[in-house]
Amino acid sequence: MRTLLAFITAALGAVSLSAQAPAVTPPNPVREAYTKYEHMIPMRDGVKLFTSVYVPKECSSPRPIIMQRTPYSVAPYGIDNYRTNVGPSDHFLKAGIIAVYQDVRGRYLSEGQWVEVRPHNPRKTGTAIDESTDTWDTIDWLVKHVPCNNGRVGMWGISYPGFYVSAGMLDAHPALKAVSPQAPVTDYFLGDDSFHNGAFMLAANFGFYTSFRLQPVPTRPMPSAPFDYGTPNGYEFYLKMGPLLAGAAQYGVAENPYYRINLDHTSYDAFWQARSIWKHFKGIVPAVLTVGGWFDAEDLAGPLKTYRTIRTESPQTRNHLVMGPWTHGSWARGDGRTVGNLDFGQEVSAWYREYVEYPFFMQHLTDADMPALPAATMFETGTNRWRRFDVWPPQGAPQTLYFGAAGALAAVAPKEADAYDQYVSDPNRPVPYVGHVQMGMQRDYMTEDQRFAATRPDVLVYQTPPLDEDLTVLGPIGVDLHVSTSGTDADFVVKVIDVFPSDYPTPEWKGPQPEPANRVRMGGYQQLVRGEPFRGKFRKSFETPTPFVPNQPDRIRFELPDVAHTFRRGHRVMVQVQSSWFPLTDRNPQTFVDIPKARPEDFVTATQRVYRSAARPSSITLPVGK
Repeated sequence: MRTLLAFITAALGAVSLSAQAPAVTPPNPVREAYTKYEHMIPMRDGVKLFTSVYVPKECSSPRPIIMQRTPYSVAPYGIDNYRTNVGPSDHFLKAGIIAVYQDVRGRYLSEGQWVEVRPHNPRKTGTAIDESTDTWDTIDWLVKHVPCNNGRVGMWGISYPGFYVSAGMLDAHPALKAVSPQAPVTDYFLGDDSFHNGAFMLAANFGFYTSFRLQPVPTRPMPSAPFDYGTPNGYEFYLKMGPLLAGAAQYGVAENPYYRINLDHTSYDAFWQARSIWKHFKGIVPAVLTVGGWFDAEDLAGPLKTYRTIRTESPQTRNHLVMGPWTHGSWARGDGRTVGNLDFGQEVSAWYREYVEYPFFMQHLTDADMPALPAATMFETGTNRWRRFDVWPPQGAPQTLYFGAAGALAAVAPKEADAYDQYVSDPNRPVPYVGHVQMGMQRDYMTEDQRFAATRPDVLVYQTPPLDEDLTVLGPIGVDLHVSTSGTDADFVVKVIDVFPSDYPTPEWKGPQPEPANRVRMGGYQQLVRGEPFRGKFRKSFETPTPFVPNQPDRIRFELPDVAHTFRRGHRVMVQVQSSWFPLTDRNPQTFVDIPKARPEDFVTATQRVYRSAARPSSITLPVGK
């Protein structure tokens, strides 16, 4: 007994000593290789911007600078507190590149006033500023004051930081040699975070702006508590929230000016047009590598618009585009092998970082001999392979598929004199955007199985027979809808879907627990390839909404964003049409009103017709490539 007691006492003593010993801090590769500096860099109007600079300790030869400007904080603060990585990936850390992070004007420890997507001013003079001048002044200071630099600077940023890259390449400082706007905010109203074809992206914006608020300046803001939705069910929460403005007031976000602008500016007015930075993409001097994800639920349109505008308006620019099978920003982390239920069979993110992003910057920031990039490096889903193009989209052969009787989708135009399909749309029972309980916007919803929607009576379904051969689609998908509504406004959501064969194999279950009964089976999977809403009041103009005449046929034409996808032999092409996509987008009351200010009684059921006659043939057009 004494021996056992002595053993226990000794063991407890060891535990006590162990508990009192200081915790061992894991090694930080940045602290080991870099010295950190913090500066308040003066701008031309006297405002100073807080900037963290990481300089390699070993500097046998000059190094380039890689910079990110962000509204999301350059933490950790303090010269003794180090990041655990620098630059876009580990390759830049290993190369010992100088890394710079800056709080943009009016955010965190930087002085001045922050403005949401500050408009670019091409006619500024003297001490007038915009994000372009702040970038120019910062770079000018860096190349003159940071030790060891070789006089060349690169910029990169994802999402909002991507906007600052786009702004920085305008009227660029001569030292700025290469930029990579990644999922850049490019036009909030025309397809990025806020609106898609006039429909408000409700779940993503409400979720974001409950945490992104005004901050005291220059004090460092403390993290706010997570918003309490009171339920795990986003469909339930947003439905109970009711009309947008009243709901914002109820949950305390109506006072948030950044959320409020989305409720006050519901058309493509002067406010949004002033923030359309793509209109200034002319005479771009730095080399550009624009990056985006085919499954980016926030900024899919931005990279495509950026590349295409530079190609047209600034043809002399060394202009490159990369699109991979990624969700928002996922190319910067992980291996990228899977998204949702899809497995691409390769580490697409790691490949991009090593063979595209790093060589691009090293080619332009150093004298390294790197393989030249093509104009477009695109991952083709379906076949799951990387492809290289001299221009995007490549020249293709448009193939139109028409809606037909009994849910047919075929290359033959309808011959019926008067034919249509119809459904009743109830804004108080909207079509969900995913088939399971989900709060907010699911990052990978753009790969989700659509079988749940195909069974609803308020969703029209058209599909081809099984394909006899592969069908490759490269570029934007055209939509031509002939419709009518018994209301005075209506949304029409169009989804293009890849229907897998019924015998398509489900990957082997490798979980530690028994396979769940509700696991998704891939046989008959209806993979969303591309889907977009269109708010009908904007069918003539995004600037000036126009009501529908009840029950009078009308026409809506628009494009779904680009795809690079092959529908494999034995698969089907499916189109689904519906009038809500909730709570991904806000509900259309189906009466012609200012939707955020709508009253509960404004939300009414409406009968929607989609015509498929000889005179009014509804269709999609695929840019078919090889």
